[in-house]
Amino acid sequence: MATLEKEPKQRNTKLLREVGLIGLLWASMGSIIGSGWLFGSQEALIAAGPAAIISWVIGAACMLVLALVHAELGAMYPVSGGTARFPHYAFGGVAGASFGWFSWLQAATVAPIEVSAMLEYSAHWSWADGFYNAETGVLTHSGIAVAIVLMALFVAINFLGVRMLSHANSAMTWWKVAVPLLTIFVLAITNFHGSNFTAANGFNPGGLKAILVAVSTGGIVFSYLGFEQADQLAGESRNPKRDIPFAIIGSIGFGTVIYILLQIAFIGALPSSAIGNTWDEEGKGLYTLFSSPFADIATLVSLGWLATIIFIDAVISPAGTGVIYTTGSSRVAYGLSRNGYVPSMFEWTSSRSVPWVGLIAAFVTGCICFLPFPSWQSLVGLITSASVLMYAGAPLSLGVFRKQLPDTERPFRLPMAEILCPVAFAIAGLIILWTTWDTDWKLGVAILIGYAILIANRVFDLNPHKPYLDWRAASWLPVYLVGMGVIIYLSSFGPLTDPVLPFGWDMLAVALFSFVIYYWALAVSLKKDEIEEMLEEVVLPEEEGLGAPAG
Repeated sequence: MATLEKEPKQRNTKLLREVGLIGLLWASMGSIIGSGWLFGSQEALIAAGPAAIISWVIGAACMLVLALVHAELGAMYPVSGGTARFPHYAFGGVAGASFGWFSWLQAATVAPIEVSAMLEYSAHWSWADGFYNAETGVLTHSGIAVAIVLMALFVAINFLGVRMLSHANSAMTWWKVAVPLLTIFVLAITNFHGSNFTAANGFNPGGLKAILVAVSTGGIVFSYLGFEQADQLAGESRNPKRDIPFAIIGSIGFGTVIYILLQIAFIGALPSSAIGNTWDEEGKGLYTLFSSPFADIATLVSLGWLATIIFIDAVISPAGTGVIYTTGSSRVAYGLSRNGYVPSMFEWTSSRSVPWVGLIAAFVTGCICFLPFPSWQSLVGLITSASVLMYAGAPLSLGVFRKQLPDTERPFRLPMAEILCPVAFAIAGLIILWTTWDTDWKLGVAILIGYAILIANRVFDLNPHKPYLDWRAASWLPVYLVGMGVIIYLSSFGPLTDPVLPFGWDMLAVALFSFVIYYWALAVSLKKDEIEEMLEEVVLPEEEGLGAPAG
């Protein structure tokens, strides 16, 4: 008697387009206004003195150029986890896998840093003071245990589905924006001292180098991260061709205004007794010892009610950012699987169309991060470097699309792209340089781990999609990664006491090297028919049901 074989169960891999304009805008804005506003002003002031205001302006200009590039790409190809996938369409499997890993690494490591911020501020309350060691600046064993529980909570919230998540995040973001604005207004009205900007050892004690270091390691670039969340959720946007550019550009604009005003308010509100002889940690200024910077200032100037609000926000604001980055990391993993770089299980979605395997991976990765990087400051540099390396793939991809696909519909068209794309790529390289060798070598280790995972996926045949590994189109990539490492090592931001590339010359070297790599990459990129073939295979099915573009 013949037996009938059961067909394997077809797993759900579909995403739902349920996120509107406000949902996308607040996803990006809610990611930008996270723990950065709680700590960034203090860390930047320690690094550069009052000239940190200039650092925020430089950081904003750099990130705006990168954001404009993402705005055109996200509207052109509204796919889930977009930042991880654009280089795939431009350069094929090798470069695509590399930038995909950079994107996932960045997205998955932000949530743990937000948890660290929550616990650091929570040490204000007696019941939570055992979670954070103020002397060593790291989480305690019990703090790490609580951090793991919070990471699990972020994942659980994501299982509710993207529509409910979008509504909850939008409501939370109104609060997250309101509290910094309230803090700026109250401190500026009640306790502002203009003389603080020239106190201690002056407005710009560390010169240009200190200003640039503050951009990367002072938490400034980290604070601006998040505008790309609209790209990550593009596959679930109702009207991406109109909404994504607005969300990306609007969020970086709002974030810039808030952060610059916060830095001015922080400096002006400091009591003279809290400043010290110099602005850095060696000056013994009381403000350098603040564990809850804005709340501590509010307490010192007898604004206890404001301090209470800030302490409450220190839980809500980082938590909101952690939740949305957990969302983004799962969508990046989904996109990587669709492109064939990681096991196909990352495409599995729940009954609410949530890519749940990616959520579990984000949870595990976040927990691992607490072990080698158990404090807010220790994670900032690594995430900044990984983020900027991820962002570097966007101007390269846009340059290729402008060259190979000049007639493709562009709901948002970046002006002067021929100039801004290579400039954006050079900016990414400069920020990586400013992050310093102490952080960048750790990023190099993380990159090698990623390559091991990608190779294992291919060798053990864990995904039926087999992207073509175009080595010629990615021939520039190993040269870029190794070359950047060598330049940073030999630079004034490296470990050498007598650097081969003095300050200024090292930045020129990075800029020139970046331009060479950019035009090399464009010369060897995939051709028009190869790009269109991949777009038809992956992008078009994900755009089904979009209808006519609005606006």
